[in-house]
Amino acid sequence: MSASAAPQTVSTYLRPINRDGLMQFAEKGRCNPGSRGTNKVHTVVEGQYRTLSYVGDHQPVVVDEPLHLFGENTAPAPGEIVLSALGGCLAVGITAVATWKQVRLSRLELHLEGDIGNPAAWGAGGAEKLPAEMGFQEIRVAVTIEGNASREELDAIVQHANVFSPVANSMRNPIAFKIGLAA
Repeated sequence: MSASAAPQTVSTYLRPINRDGLMQFAEKGRCNPGSRGTNKVHTVVEGQYRTLSYVGDHQPVVVDEPLHLFGENTAPAPGEIVLSALGGCLAVGITAVATWKQVRLSRLELHLEGDIGNPAAWGAGGAEKLPAEMGFQEIRVAVTIEGNASREELDAIVQHANVFSPVANSMRNPIAFKIGLAA
């Protein structure tokens, strides 16, 4: 009988992004660091708190409130959608940084939670609150990541992506905000 071979670990990697395209996109940014795009969303209220937000040619993003907040609980709440956007943006960034560093990922999951309250009842007669006292007061993100790199290298990728996340930075930094009636 022959000696048995040592067991092998089989890794299945996540679908990769186009590294050459990523490098061209990065070069474009270096050449024009002030460039900006504009995201557009059209939100329509169906009734109660249920809304449909239309983004490009995609199916609408449905938002509702839970029953205890007088919604129908047919879809995620606005704060949950915000956390979803943050999770998606961080995942994109982590994938891009891993690709840039030529690390292949076999698993990437983000678990997000944020502490939010609404004692002001959306400004409809609830507690008197200052704007800084409303909204998320803390957000926590736990990243499960695996790939062909050490834990330290994977953590460095996650931390780097966090620093450059457009959505995370929109949440961390004050931004100009304008609201008014349509013309």
